Amino acid sequence: MKIFLAALYKEAVQLNEKNLLALLEKNPDHRLLDLGCDDGQLTLKLGKQIKTSKLYGVEISLKSITQAQANGIEIKNFDLNHDFDWPDNYFDVIHANQVIEHLVESDNFLSEIYRVLKPGGYALISTENASSWCNIFASLLGWQIFSLTNISDKKLGVGNPFALHKNDKLDLKSWRHVRIYNFYGLKDYLELFNFKIERIKGAGYFPLPAILGDWDKIHCHFMTFKLRKEILCTK
Repeated sequence: MKIFLAALYKEAVQLNEKNLLALLEKNPDHRLLDLGCDDGQLTLKLGKQIKTSKLYGVEISLKSITQAQANGIEIKNFDLNHDFDWPDNYFDVIHANQVIEHLVESDNFLSEIYRVLKPGGYALISTENASSWCNIFASLLGWQIFSLTNISDKKLGVGNPFALHKNDKLDLKSWRHVRIYNFYGLKDYLELFNFKIERIKGAGYFPLPAILGDWDKIHCHFMTFKLRKEILCTK
């Protein structure tokens, strides 16, 4: 069962990445910020899709920072719960894939994305969906939902017998989830920060093929929002 679930999860992750790449706009002058960029491999793919070499990242893992720097990413090391170390209106594109669910200070996180994003620029925010069918099913059985089993520094996969990382030896703090959003909850939340939601993509529809998640976004497992910082007209 775990092997089957792992294969479905991998398919959904791959489709989610394709969704992110499909939402990017080509412009070699664009400056990209990748929040939680890990080793920079996905950052490079994003830059290639945009056709820009102006790549910036934030990462908390020192090992990943070294790898990202070797990949040519300009990296800063700080906690994304805190204020960003860049001036206002600095970036054209901001990417945060599977990040917001790890943060306590998500209000500040979204406010800072809006602040450092140029007017007319856009952000891609992707995270897991508490309303996905697998999470609903787990909840009905009294289990911890799949997206919220990594809640402790002591062990991964708490409260769900089929949690994918239940016995894995990983950096527990960097894998810990703080909160998981439902579809409409995240939509309303993002709009509180004056973003215009331009598009929404979905991936993952366990136990069915991942592509179905883009047809029924309310119950997809990975939801991705493209947000625009509108240019304000002044008289």
